[in-house]
Amino acid sequence: MKKMTIADAAEYFNVSKEAIHNRIRRGSLNYIVENGVKYVAVESTKTGTSDNMVSDNRYTQYIEQENERLREKVDYLEKETNRLRDQREQMLIDERIKVEQIYKERDAQLRSVLHVVATKFLAHVNPEAVMQEADTINVDIVDAETEGWISLRSFLKLKRIKDKEKKKIKNRFESALDKDDKRLSVRDEKIFLNPSCFDYSDLLHF
Repeated sequence: MKKMTIADAAEYFNVSKEAIHNRIRRGSLNYIVENGVKYVAVESTKTGTSDNMVSDNRYTQYIEQENERLREKVDYLEKETNRLRDQREQMLIDERIKVEQIYKERDAQLRSVLHVVATKFLAHVNPEAVMQEADTINVDIVDAETEGWISLRSFLKLKRIKDKEKKKIKNRFESALDKDDKRLSVRDEKIFLNPSCFDYSDLLHF
């Protein structure tokens, strides 16, 4: 039996120094301490101990490779989940915009019909009064002044933002509005945004 330093033992068994320390901690290798220096006590020949060290090193490398593969897979699945969630949210927003546009077109047609009726068939009624009444009826149907704009409240609902986060996000949008952020608009004291044209990720971070 002879003694070796940790570095010499690592070179002798063709493994890393960390592998030597691990074997010492597990009791697979004997060691002695002289003058504060730790030495590994090994047999004169590379018998079973050497084979075990190589086997342990290969097993450690395999575990590390598997861990790295699993980490990469988890990262991929997280990115894919986020992509699908964002895609679903965008689809909901696009569908909402389409529905609002349909309502707007329908309301425009209704206004035209009402104007014709008021002008040609209801001579005793003021056409402007009829149109004002029509505006009162439909004001809650149309949420935006132009195509693509939806209210902040509807946007956060489609995004499935938790109630405890909504107030913080609303404060960010109000602060941006005070700075004349061109991505935002106000109608009837409500904040509107256009997610089909602008990115609002800087205002949505949690």
